[in-house]
Amino acid sequence: MTKLALSDEILMKIDKPARYIGNELNSVVKEKDTVDIRFVMCFPDVYEIGMSHLGIQILYDMLNKREDVWCERVYSPWPDLHAILKEENIPLFSLESQQPVKDADFLGITIQYEMCYTNILQILDLSQIPIEAADRTENDPILIGGGPCTYNPEPIAEFFDLFYMGEGEISYDALLDLYKKMKQEGASRKDFLHEAAKIPGIYVPSLYEVSYKEDGTIAGFEPVYEDVPRTVTKQIVTDMTQAVYPEKPIVPFIKATQDRVVLEIQRGCIRGCRFCQAGMVYRPTREKDVERLKNLRTRC
Repeated sequence: MTKLALSDEILMKIDKPARYIGNELNSVVKEKDTVDIRFVMCFPDVYEIGMSHLGIQILYDMLNKREDVWCERVYSPWPDLHAILKEENIPLFSLESQQPVKDADFLGITIQYEMCYTNILQILDLSQIPIEAADRTENDPILIGGGPCTYNPEPIAEFFDLFYMGEGEISYDALLDLYKKMKQEGASRKDFLHEAAKIPGIYVPSLYEVSYKEDGTIAGFEPVYEDVPRTVTKQIVTDMTQAVYPEKPIVPFIKATQDRVVLEIQRGCIRGCRFCQAGMVYRPTREKDVERLKNLRTRC
């Protein structure tokens, strides 16, 4: 069994220690020496909320189907553990390996709502990863931002190495294949980010110059290099019926906020209410075939 990052003494002190021990049913544990890429997926909120998020479950399943990738998870610790990690200088760790997040190749953070922006900084601080992308070195993980808030990335652009625009099923394989190839070639972090910017849906803030008007709105947006696309296109799954979907979702030891098995019947919405973020960012409306849903119902 994997050695826990926290001692029994600490686990007995904190609220709901099951948030931090991993080893849940259907979680994936691999030998880190047998994979080429370690990817830590983060929901920057408390465990119970993060475990309710379907998007991470989908990407977790998809990435772990690759033999060369180990996808793990991390969530924002509750204030009691936050204080202990700071006091005892324990770096934030992933659930599966119980190893420091800072040792991974990638840290992918899903940004579902603006209220979690400060939690992103908490994750970086507790992980002992430099807050600003410009201060990171070759030894730090590549920080990826994804989710709805990436459609307005500039308020947090200085903290991220790259943003993934759109649905992760489309371009993540290309991004990881590129990283694996360039890592084997001994390429630098800077060179990887330059090449990654050419993949559809990938926005690398350091490769663009953004100018602003007096009122703070964007006046101009220009790439630094000629071979970097001027427009970053949102990636969309066109065939929801054939899209990857976890048949063995992770089952937590404690009750999640949304404590149920989820079947995704569609993305997008036909109504288009202007106040609804999801109705806008997940356009166009796409539905799964009913027979596919019936099959998933019996397998999940």
